[in-house]
Amino acid sequence: MSDSTDQDLTEIQEPLKAEYEENPEAAKVTLSATGAEQAEEGRACNVDIGRAIYEAELHEGAGGPGSGACSGDLLLGALAACSQLTAQAVAENFGIDADVGVEVEGDLDLRGTMGVDEEAPVGFEDVRLTIDVDPAEGEAIDPDTAAAFERATERYCVVYQTLVNPPEIETDWNVD
Repeated sequence: MSDSTDQDLTEIQEPLKAEYEENPEAAKVTLSATGAEQAEEGRACNVDIGRAIYEAELHEGAGGPGSGACSGDLLLGALAACSQLTAQAVAENFGIDADVGVEVEGDLDLRGTMGVDEEAPVGFEDVRLTIDVDPAEGEAIDPDTAAAFERATERYCVVYQTLVNPPEIETDWNVD
């Protein structure tokens, strides 16, 4: 089996796209995450995604220890990672030689999640996504290509699209 980093992304994606066109069901996947291993007297836990385990804790402004990522950090991190990877893939597919950098910030009012003010929202009020594209020395990106690059990155970023077009969420509670 060859190392995928030795291949052009287009070469890797071509047979996948062909398979998905021929067999749409092959393109459907279910990702999962499981919160487990409660720690820190209920202020921290591990999240198992099957391929890695991430630590999460309450934000220090909500009584957490303040030494690790809170769930808001993980959400913003997921947007940053997905935007970064999607922009890199789009750049490669467009033949753009550039360094891509992503920064995500989000504003929370902790009064909402703490139940201090019923009018305060629970969740992010504003999220700012900044994508910096620095073409290689001597390279330039014309305005039409830049606009297409931006549209494609936003269009194909799973986390971005999930946040701007939120899905229905089904919740099942099992209380023993």
